[in-house]
Order: sequence, then C-alpha cells, then structure tokens
Amino acid sequence: MTVAEFLEWCPADGQRWELVDGAPRAMAPAKVGHGAIQSEIAALLRNHLLDRGQACTVVTAPGVIPRVRAATNLRVPDLAVTCAPVSPTDATMAEPVLIVEILSPSNGAETWANVWTYTTIPSVREILVVHQVAQRAELLRRDPGGDWPPEPLTLTEGELALDSIGFRVSLAALYRTAPPLRLPG
Repeated sequence: MTVAEFLEWCPADGQRWELVDGAPRAMAPAKVGHGAIQSEIAALLRNHLLDRGQACTVVTAPGVIPRVRAATNLRVPDLAVTCAPVSPTDATMAEPVLIVEILSPSNGAETWANVWTYTTIPSVREILVVHQVAQRAELLRRDPGGDWPPEPLTLTEGELALDSIGFRVSLAALYRTAPPLRLPG
C-alpha cells in the first residue's frame, strides 16, 4: 500500500494507524501514564512557542513521512513540532524539526524502529524519547554537519535542552501530571 492509498483507506474507527513498509499497523491506545506525559510535554512546548512568538506548531500524533521508502511509510510519533506553515486539512506534517516519542515498556522495539526512520527526514533536528515508567529521556541531536550521533544522550535528572526550538525545562517537569514512577538508581 502506498501512502496515498493508506490515507484514503485509513478507517475512522477511533483506532490509530500507521503505515510501515506498505503494511497498515494498528497502534494500541495509550496507557494513562503515557497520555499524561504526552499531554504535559505538549502543553510545555505549546506554551514555550507561544511565549516566544515562534511561528511553530506542536501537534499530537501527527503523520510524518520518512525520506527513505517514503512512498510506503507514514509514521505517527507521539508529538512533533514544525515551523513550516500548516493547514487544518493537512494529512501529514511538513518539515518537522522536533519529534517526541513516549517509550512504553510494551512497544520499545517499534518505537526505536520509528526513531531510526525519523533520522531520514531532512528537517528533523532533534528526536526526544521519554520513558513512561522511569524518569529518563534519550535525546538524539544532529550536529552542525547534519550527522546524527551513534548513541543518544541519556538524561535522568537536571535540565532538558531542545536547541531546535530554544526550549529548556527540568526533566522532572515532563512527569508533573503522570502517575508515580520509578526513580532512577
């Protein structure tokens, strides 16, 4: 199935779907902890962008198309930010600069497979993977030459800096409204 066929086919059944190498893949509903972290990050990013007057938009569960095998792949991260113009009728997000995934214990392999496809999108500057059950984040950031590091930067405390949008916040703030979680250590 191509992306165009997928977008025409995708049922309005309340289920989230993504297209992986031409095959539709259903996505399970988010757990409460996952949704709370996603909502908190979206609010923090939205408020930051509004406060700075940046012409950027944060979107929950946007469709993004990786550059490699673009005709048969449409992935759905938890959040993404674009600074390109958006339309309410767009089926996919153009030129994301930041992509955020919440890593649930049950879908780690699928999440990391998606992360590696996001690195093929030329506009993406940073990819943040936030763990659902422990205060932990992993950040991939392109270097000035456009290359990705071999390993993500791992954070378990302190400040999180997202240079792509000039955002800084304590890592603990991402978990403010989430159910209690395991602390690192």
